[in-house]
Amino acid sequence: MKNLSNKSSKSLSVLMILFGVLLGNQNKAAAQEPVKPTCVMVNLSRKTGVTTEKIQPLMLDEITGTVQAYFDGKILQWYSKTDGTGVVFILNVPTVEEAKALMESLPLGKSGYVDLQYIPLAPLQQLKILLNHVKK
Repeated sequence: MKNLSNKSSKSLSVLMILFGVLLGNQNKAAAQEPVKPTCVMVNLSRKTGVTTEKIQPLMLDEITGTVQAYFDGKILQWYSKTDGTGVVFILNVPTVEEAKALMESLPLGKSGYVDLQYIPLAPLQQLKILLNHVKK
C-alpha cells in the first residue's frame, strides 16, 4: 500500500509540474524558436449552399482515393465532424504544401465544394521542461 501511495504522490507531483509548465510559462513558449511540424491536420467543411446531391456523385472516387492515401501511409487518422459538415484528417506529411497537394488531388478538393483548413502540428515542446524535472 505504501508503494501505491508513493506512486500516486509522484504522479500528482508530475501533473502539478506539467500544469505549471504549460500554464505558467506562456512567455517562455512564445519566445522559443518555431518547431518543425511533423504532421498536418486538415479540416474539410462543405461550403454553404453545397447540397448532398452535388457531392454524392463524387463520393465513390473520394472514398477510394482516401482509403488509398491511408494505405499509402499519408492519412494517419480521420474523423467525421458530429455536426455533419465534413471531416478532419491527420495527415502524415510534414508540410502544408504536401497536405494541399494530397487533398487537392482528391475529387472533393478539386470540386470547389469544400473549404480546406490546414493546421501544421508538432510535438508539444513544453514537455521537454517536464522531462528535465523528472530526470532530477
